[in-house]
Amino acid sequence: MEPEFIAAGMFLGLLIGLFMGHPLAFVLGGLAVIFGYLGWGPESFYMFINRTYGIMDGYILVAIPLFIFMAQFLDQSGVAEDLFDTMRHLFGPVRGGVAIAVVVVSTLFGACTGIIGASVVTMGLLAMPVMLKYGYDHKMAAGAVCAGGTLGILIPPSIMLVVMSDQSGVPTVSVGKLFAGAIVPGLILSSLYVSYILIRCYFKPEEGPPLSLEERHAVSGKKLVLMVFKSLIPPMILILGVLGSIFMGWATPTEAAGVGAALAFLMMLTYGKFTWLGLYNAVLNTGRTTSMVIIILAGASCFTGVFMGTGGGDVVKEMILGLGLGKWGTFIVMMVILFFLGMFIDWIGIILICFPVFLPIAADLGFDKLWFIVIMAVMLQDSFLTPPFGYALFYLKGVAPPEVKTSEIYWGAFPFWRLMELGLIICVLWPETITWLPSVLVK
Repeated sequence: MEPEFIAAGMFLGLLIGLFMGHPLAFVLGGLAVIFGYLGWGPESFYMFINRTYGIMDGYILVAIPLFIFMAQFLDQSGVAEDLFDTMRHLFGPVRGGVAIAVVVVSTLFGACTGIIGASVVTMGLLAMPVMLKYGYDHKMAAGAVCAGGTLGILIPPSIMLVVMSDQSGVPTVSVGKLFAGAIVPGLILSSLYVSYILIRCYFKPEEGPPLSLEERHAVSGKKLVLMVFKSLIPPMILILGVLGSIFMGWATPTEAAGVGAALAFLMMLTYGKFTWLGLYNAVLNTGRTTSMVIIILAGASCFTGVFMGTGGGDVVKEMILGLGLGKWGTFIVMMVILFFLGMFIDWIGIILICFPVFLPIAADLGFDKLWFIVIMAVMLQDSFLTPPFGYALFYLKGVAPPEVKTSEIYWGAFPFWRLMELGLIICVLWPETITWLPSVLVK
């Protein structure tokens, strides 16, 4: 079979399978079996076994269940509730202060969890009722929760960056370097969200009114300072325990994930939130989420093996380079492809499909590999907010008060994914925002 036919057939089959509502893992795996058999015959099944075993045997990927386990413990510990209550009073006197508190807490919480589901659901349950009570605009409130929650997949420790490191090819870009490289872009996005809320509420104060005088006076300055210290110390310990042990060279990312899970468990004990039922649910939810990630990785790995092995990668590479758009024109084309794929496929599938094609193109064009991977991670933030399959939108809809309409959640996210693209442009214009910190922290 001609490579062009296989490349077109596999991508067409992918779109058909997804639009029919089938799970991504089985669509990818099924297409791999069909086109692998058509291209190579029964011998392709041996390749599937080897690639699936390679996923199961990946040491780096052991960090995934540990980071998810850490997020489950942290979610039950009550750290997020205390942190949000503190930030609500700290930023409350400012117009849009509660929405700003959502972004700040999501940034800190993202540095502790590494997954967006926990951040979006937690902030949706804690913050949405409060913002609606104060008369916040539904769209802005929903957008702040969704956009803030997605930071958890970019700000380390992030399971997306762990998978990116595992799939970065030879030479492999270490998890530690990706973690260090993603810190500043994550803070840039967080700052853009806060700035947008401040500017919007300055011109339209009715969309984000400050706390009432009675509520401000209910918490004295001394009490607020104590609240800040009490609520910030636990997440800071967790962040320093995980990222500090990696950057200091004391632990590998997999070992640091174990440290993080242990610290989160101790926090749950310290806050008096430990129950055997909670432990059972944490183990069960970790198993479910890990199984979902690994089975998608296995299916996508087989899909990629067939696609690249039959020449599909060369077809796409020649097609993109053949456009003759130059270095930056080709870069824009790749980012546009990522954006549109993000509307239909989750980040795992995009990484497994695009990395084998895009990374060689980026190398040919002279892009720094670490920089390009982090740029892709920033761009993939869009995939959580862009309809029809933006996961953050559905997470929030599942926990939002009934008066918040689905259309308001969708439109509320719109300006924030425009801000994500502004953050991407900043990182492109000033590549040091990505490359400087890894050069300092990781040797």
